[in-house]
Amino acid sequence: MSTHTDAAQALHRSRAMEDAVRKRSGWYGRYLLVFAATQLALVPTILLWRSPLVVAVSMTLYALVVAGLSVYAARQRAVRRSFGLRHGLVIGTWGALYAAALVLGLNVWADSVPFAVVAALGCALPPAAGAWLETRSPTT
Repeated sequence: MSTHTDAAQALHRSRAMEDAVRKRSGWYGRYLLVFAATQLALVPTILLWRSPLVVAVSMTLYALVVAGLSVYAARQRAVRRSFGLRHGLVIGTWGALYAAALVLGLNVWADSVPFAVVAALGCALPPAAGAWLETRSPTT
């Protein structure tokens, strides 16, 4: 076989693999949507109902969601190029917003329903935006 034929075959295999990964990587968008939805319930619960029982129950339920998402993610066979960077940016941004929401919501705007709503939406924004971008990006 010629070098040209070998290169063409390698390119074909590469494109086929990339297409397969693209088709199988839609799981990440679903993962992020579930994560975003949990923020809409978790953040107001923590900011508005601070009894020890409510905090214990909500954190237990949240831990179960995170564990379920982790198992789901670990079982996936395909991730897109730059997955680590994307996931790091989404989770890092969420973490910064979540920390700010807790600090401000527990110390500055305690028991403020409007702040709890804004904080929940703000914490849900990074994973929701990540999910939207994941469904829109055809090649990365």
